Amino acid sequence: MTARGQERLYQDLARALLEALAAGHYPVGARLPAERELAQQHGVSRPTVREAIIALEVQGLVEVRVGSGAYVVRLPGKEDVPGFAISAIELTEARLLFEGEAAALAATQVMDQELEAIESLVAQIARDNLDPAGSVEADRAFHLAIARATRNQAVYDAVEQLWRLRDSSPEAALLHQKARTANIKPVVDEHSAILQALKDRDPAAARAAMRAHLSAVLDSLLFATEERAVEEARRTVQTRRNRTTRATA
Repeated sequence: MTARGQERLYQDLARALLEALAAGHYPVGARLPAERELAQQHGVSRPTVREAIIALEVQGLVEVRVGSGAYVVRLPGKEDVPGFAISAIELTEARLLFEGEAAALAATQVMDQELEAIESLVAQIARDNLDPAGSVEADRAFHLAIARATRNQAVYDAVEQLWRLRDSSPEAALLHQKARTANIKPVVDEHSAILQALKDRDPAAARAAMRAHLSAVLDSLLFATEERAVEEARRTVQTRRNRTTRATA
């Protein structure tokens, strides 16, 4: 199989869309076809379309507008060639594989003082979720603490590198930013389930809890790329505010 054949479908679609832009099929200001239409035209899934659009957005060729779609903001020149880093979806899939096994190993090695530190990080995640500008540092520290508890430096280095890619890959960074804009935050209950499995020293439960958590993260990233996701999140927040206002009036 050629290197081109091994590439992800979204990369092929991004190339096709870039060629369409270069050929003048979509002038500056034009709206690209809807996600569903592109998926049908190219025989790919809607998540594949989302990844392709994000790749073009990173290159500054399109702009995704909330509740409206993707619009052309710049046509590609001769110097524009498709360049792909690691997407957030690829990254999370890799994390699901590596961190699931890391949690299982950690369950057999973790020390009491490490469990106390991990429990403190779960509490910090809960506090950060209350802050609209909260960071993901406690979440990162939680996952790295589990990797450290494996007592395997190679495992720790692998997990740390995956987290580093979250910031260094433009595609991954952009999608995680969209998720935060859509008010998607770490779920405390999912982290608590991982912690409990570690406390029970149950490798199978720790693996299952970590995989369930990262599967949910993957689902949330797909939601964050929906054209109307941000608007829906804003409506939900406003509805909650209205209910609170009525309850205290």
